[in-house]
Parts: sequence; C-alpha cells; structure tokens
Amino acid sequence: MTEDGPCLGVDIGGTKVALRAEAGARCVAETVFAWQPRHSADRDLAQLAAHVGGLSERLAVPPRAVGVAVPATVGPDERVTAWPSRPEWTGTDLGAALRALLPGTPVAWADDGDLGALAEARAADCADLLYIGVGTGVGGGLVLRGDLCPGLGRGSFEIGHTVVDLGGPRCVCGRRGCLQAIASGPATLRHAARLRGSDVDYDALRQAWLDAAPWAVAALRRTCRALAAAATGVQELLHPRLLLIGGGFASGLPGLDALLTEHLAGLARPGHPPLTARPAALGGLSSLRGAVELARRTHA
Repeated sequence: MTEDGPCLGVDIGGTKVALRAEAGARCVAETVFAWQPRHSADRDLAQLAAHVGGLSERLAVPPRAVGVAVPATVGPDERVTAWPSRPEWTGTDLGAALRALLPGTPVAWADDGDLGALAEARAADCADLLYIGVGTGVGGGLVLRGDLCPGLGRGSFEIGHTVVDLGGPRCVCGRRGCLQAIASGPATLRHAARLRGSDVDYDALRQAWLDAAPWAVAALRRTCRALAAAATGVQELLHPRLLLIGGGFASGLPGLDALLTEHLAGLARPGHPPLTARPAALGGLSSLRGAVELARRTHA
C-alpha cells in the first residue's frame, strides 16, 4: 500500500466480476472477467485473487485501499450466510478471504445494492435517494442526508426481499412474493415466456418492448407494478426525494422509468406527491463505482 496509490473497487457478481482502479477521479485500470463453471468457493477465490493481483501489477503503484461490493448475505462473524447464485460460498470466511487478496492493504466490503446507491447519490448530487438495481436479482440502497441507511456495518438494505405479493411466486430465500421473485431479470423473462407462449431471452424481450409487443409490455408492467409497490412502501416510511432505477437488466430497456413512474403515480395518496423514477446515471456500473467510493472512504 502507498499513500498516493489508486483506490481499487471490486464488484463481485453471480456470473462475473468487475474491477476498477481510480486515481482521483481518473480511471487508471479496469477489467471484467467471468466466473469459471461453478465448483467451489476456494476455486472462485483463487480466480479472484489472480485477477486482482494481475490488475495490481499493471498499476504504477499498488492500490492504497480496496472496496468490494458483494451480493451475498454476510453475518457479524464475517462468514457468508447466504448467496443463492453461488451457494457453495455459504460458510466462507469472507473477511479473511478478501483481506488475503492484497495483504497489507486496507480492505472493506459492503452490499452491492448499498454501494450502488452511494455511487448514484454522488452522481445525482442528491442527499436523499432510493436506488433499485434490477439484474439477476433485485438489490438497492437508500441514502438519507448523504449517508447510507441503515449504514455500513449495520446491515444491508434488502429491498429485493420486501414482500409485495403474499400469494406470489416462491423466492430463493424461501418466502413467497418477494420483489426479487417477481421483478428480477430472470423472473421477468419467465413471465414474458408464459405470456408469449415460447422461450424469451433478453434480446427478444428488449426488441419486443421497443416494438410495443403486447406480451412484452404486459410482462414489464407486472415488473414495474411490483417495483412501484416496494418503492412506495419505502417512501411512506423514510421519504426519499428521488428513485433511480438501474442494474444490467433495467438499464437496457429505454423508457422503463416512465412506466415505473406511471405505476408510482397510481399508488400515490392524496396530498402526498409520488416519487418520480429516473434512469440511474451509472447504469450497470453503479455497484462498481460504489466499491471505488468505499475504498476512498476506507483510506480517508
């Protein structure tokens, strides 16, 4: 670690990992790699270590701090308690594994949705903001008065496991009707396939949405209705000023924010202006940029 080294952000996903090093506001190195076929947490961690080490070697000076965005649920003992996309990580001592990536360099980690919110709030210059990222799952974060709620180290903002339909489909967490079980990318594609009567991949859904095909519009209306229900509940309790919608799935569907705003308006109470949804400024890069921001805060 050096005082003038860049800050390194690592965004760990279910299918790929992104890394970005920034010196000040300038990106000095960036790379993405796909996980090898699922086998074990140890093999995943060895692959992660190889890529972190390789990027570090490309830098003029070593990173001064590392921030890591993780999609897993991590207990107070720093062990992974749940990660549906890669269940073989359950029980892994995440703290020890991440500190071993670059020995001697400060390392911090947080929920990927929380870090996405942190980065989006900075980009939007908004101190009270709700961010929802729709991708393989549904994550998000809440920033109030410029700080994460509930706060780093105090639990994550699990909007994806907000129950929006008591009779809804089974979620990977075991409950029925979680937002993630209805509005995630895979859940939306499954519903679109049922409406269409044949398999639907993301490219087909996107083109059908652009063409206003009834089955695609209906599938995304269901998704936006669920997102609006969850966001309205947050608004009633904590009063964010703005809702940003991002994530890899949502970011590729132009106009989805307008459909979401329509559903938010339909749920508004008299005398209580509804939230307005806007596309996240950073698109699918929110969590990665948030990881870099976490590294900055770790070193500060």
